[in-house]
Amino acid sequence: MGLFDAIGIAGSGLTAQRIRMDVTAENLANADTTKGANGQPYQRQEVDLSQVGTSAGFSGALSGALEEAGSSAPDGGVTVTGIVSDATPDRQVYDPSSPEADAQGYVKMPNISTVTEMTDLIDEQQSYQSDVTAMQTAKSMFSSTLGILK
Repeated sequence: MGLFDAIGIAGSGLTAQRIRMDVTAENLANADTTKGANGQPYQRQEVDLSQVGTSAGFSGALSGALEEAGSSAPDGGVTVTGIVSDATPDRQVYDPSSPEADAQGYVKMPNISTVTEMTDLIDEQQSYQSDVTAMQTAKSMFSSTLGILK
């Protein structure tokens, strides 16, 4: 593991959490959108994340670090593999006065729960803050190391 790999790994986490927060904000903004461009209610979006590198867990990272002391590519972090639609069915709300209502008086609403989205947003903010803390800790360690070497 290189000297600056910790900052790279924390940076990948910052990027992933920012994208997750953007998607959550889009979901919240469209929570009442009954007709999208395709004529259907807005579909909740989710972010797919995957681990960067081949190590599986701590033991894989430890054995990889012991085997390859001078590797140039960091083995860790996270990457966004895509943004996908949630397969949860749309909500049906009884509102016969709405122009969007069907013959029975039900309106198809997006499959978005504001409570779920807000708890996701809190989780994403805390994860983002954890990555910031990890980056600051790594920076502090590098500064201390450079101070010792002076």
